[in-house]
Amino acid sequence: MAAAFVLHGLCRARPALRCPLADLLWAPRRGHRLTPADDELYQRTRISLLQRESPHAMYIDSYSSRGFMVNGNRVLGPCALLPHSVVQWNVGSHQDITEESFSLFWMLEPRIEIVVVGTGDRTERLEPQVLRAMRQRGIAVEVQDTPNACATFNFLCHEGRVTGAALIPPPGGTVFTSLAQAAE
Repeated sequence: MAAAFVLHGLCRARPALRCPLADLLWAPRRGHRLTPADDELYQRTRISLLQRESPHAMYIDSYSSRGFMVNGNRVLGPCALLPHSVVQWNVGSHQDITEESFSLFWMLEPRIEIVVVGTGDRTERLEPQVLRAMRQRGIAVEVQDTPNACATFNFLCHEGRVTGAALIPPPGGTVFTSLAQAAE
């Protein structure tokens, strides 16, 4: 009774706190409820699946000094990976990469967003005019050493990006290295 008298006096003393006494003593008890409240019933989420993951997406399983293992198929020498195919790429080293050797990437439809270039066991600089030509055609180029380029290509493909790769095998006596082992 004394508490009600104090609260009633508090509501009279400060006009900003004027409210019914029942509201001051009432505490929400929704913590134990398992059913949604009235306002939650009308806020449902709806998901539409536009496209399932493609089982034919490119994936680089492993690499060696002689080539690559792509989707379980062995590819010897430098190769260009396109969204749904693999072709031999006629370059010997990063110095052989020209505007002409990248031409197959801008001729494709749908347009490739990014080309990941693997330059062997080290990241090498490409000629500025080659990079400029790709940028003018709206294609980004990421130059990395081949092991990192393989991992980047797999990541971008898994994200669903329209990605190409131009890969030169790393030199030396590298035995087939699984990308899962290389990450560890």
